[in-house]
Amino acid sequence: MLKITSCEATKTGIYLLQDGSEEPFNIRLHLAKDILTIQEQDVICVSGEPFYSSERTVTIRRQTIGGFGLSIKGGAEHKIPVVISKISKEQKAELSGLLFIGDGILQINGINVRSYRHEEVVQVLRNAGEEVTLTVSFLKRTPAFLKLPLCEDCSCIPSDQSSGTSSPLCDSGLHLNYHPNNTDTLSCSSWPMSPGLRWEKRWVDLRLIPLLHARLSQYVPGSDICRQNAFQVIAVDGVCSGVIQCLSTDECIEWLQAIASNISALTKHNVKKINRNFPVNQQIIFMGWVDEKEQDSVQDRMYTPKFLALRGSSLFKFSAPPVSSSDIELVDKRKHCFSVQTDSGEDIFFSVELECELLLWEKAFQMATFFEVERIQCKTYACIVDSHLMGLTIDFSMGFVCFDAATKAVLWRYKFSQLKGSSDDGKSKIKFLFQNPDTKLIEAKELEFSNLFAVLHCIHAFFAAKVACLDPMFVSSRNATMVSATSTLTAPSQISKLKYTS
Repeated sequence: MLKITSCEATKTGIYLLQDGSEEPFNIRLHLAKDILTIQEQDVICVSGEPFYSSERTVTIRRQTIGGFGLSIKGGAEHKIPVVISKISKEQKAELSGLLFIGDGILQINGINVRSYRHEEVVQVLRNAGEEVTLTVSFLKRTPAFLKLPLCEDCSCIPSDQSSGTSSPLCDSGLHLNYHPNNTDTLSCSSWPMSPGLRWEKRWVDLRLIPLLHARLSQYVPGSDICRQNAFQVIAVDGVCSGVIQCLSTDECIEWLQAIASNISALTKHNVKKINRNFPVNQQIIFMGWVDEKEQDSVQDRMYTPKFLALRGSSLFKFSAPPVSSSDIELVDKRKHCFSVQTDSGEDIFFSVELECELLLWEKAFQMATFFEVERIQCKTYACIVDSHLMGLTIDFSMGFVCFDAATKAVLWRYKFSQLKGSSDDGKSKIKFLFQNPDTKLIEAKELEFSNLFAVLHCIHAFFAAKVACLDPMFVSSRNATMVSATSTLTAPSQISKLKYTS
C-alpha cells in the first residue's frame, strides 16, 4: 500500500528481513514522513497490564476422533523447535488467546523437546495420552522457509489419518487434528499462577530508522554487486535496517523511490534551515550521500559511502553528514584541509598537499579511534541526576550504565542499539532517549556533566568503533594493514572533519 501526501510517501507491507547470519524472517515495514519502522510479530498479554510473552503453558485434551486440532512444522534439523503451523477451524474459538500459529513447542508433559527432531516430537505427541500440557513460546523470527501464515485465519484441514511419514517442512497433523463431530471440550485451566491470562499476536517495533540524512544501498558493501530485489537503509548514526527482501523488482523500486522521496524532503527542509545563516552566494545548493570509488585500492570494485555538500562554488566531502552549518565553511583558500575537534570543543585545523594524503589521514584517524576504544573498553564520567552525584559508564560491550556514585548501585543500563536519539543544551546537560526492549516505549534520561564536550566525543568514538566492528570493509582493512595499536590519542574523542574545495 502506497499513499503520497504532498512530496512525502507513506507505505506499508510485509517482506523478508535478512539480519546478519540469521535465516530470513517475516517483518512489516511502515514508512512515515521521517522514519522507517521495522516490526516483527510477538505475543503479548492483554488480559491486564500488557506485557510481552516468554513461556506460556496450556493443557488440551485429545479428541476421540480427531486429536488435538493442531499441525506442526520444523524441528531440530532446522535449528529451531517444532512450531505450531495450523490450528483447526473448529478449535479457534477455544484456543483463542492461548495458542498461536508460530508458537514453538518447548515442553510436552514436562519433557523438554527443544532439541528434538520433527519426527521425534510427532512420536511424543502420539504417545502423550488423552491430556497433554504444552509449554510454548512465540518464535518472533521463524525462518521464512517454513511458510507459516501471518494470521490466525489459515485453518488446517481435518483429517483422522494416524500413520505415514511426517516432514519438518510439511504440516504434520498425525493424531493431532480435531474432528468437528466430537463433543469433548478443551481444557484451558492449567495456566500457572494466572488462570485468567489472555494473549494476542501483534506487530511490535523491532527497529526504528530515522530518515534525516539516512542512505539507501542496493549493493553488497564496498562492491558493484547489486542485490536482487533487496536493499538496506542505514541511519545517520550507523544503525542498519538489515537487508530487506521484496517479492519483485517493481515492488523493490517502489520502496526505494518512496524512501528516497522522504529522505529528499527532509534534506531540503534541513538545507532551508541552514541557508538562513548564509548570504545567497554562499548557500547550500544540494547535499546527500554518494559512493566513492577508491582509486588506489588494491582490491577491485571498492566503494566507500561519502556525504557531499555543494555550497556556493565549493564541494565539501564528509565521512558523515555535518552536524552544524559551521562544519561546511572554508577557513581559507587551502585545499585538502581537515580539522580535529578536541574534548574541550576547540577546533585545530591542518592542511596536506595531496588528496591521497588526506584519505590516508582519514583512515588513520578512524583506525586510531577504534584501537583506542578497543584498548580502554570503558570510560566513566561523574554526572548529576536530580541533584544527586552519579556516574555514567560508557562500555564497549555493555553500552550505557548509570550508577549511584556513593553506593555503586546501578540505576539503569541500556545497550548502544537502544539509544534512539539525544539532545544537549550546548553547556552541560544531555537528554538520552532509550527504547525499552520489553515495552518498546521510549524512556528519557537527563544527565548533567561538567565537561559536556568530552562526554559527547567519547560517545561518538564508541559508536564509531561499534559500527566499524560491523563493517566488513573496515574489518578486512584492519586485518590487512596490521596497524600498530599504540595510539597517540589521549582519549577516544578526536573526530576528523574533512573539507574539500571543488
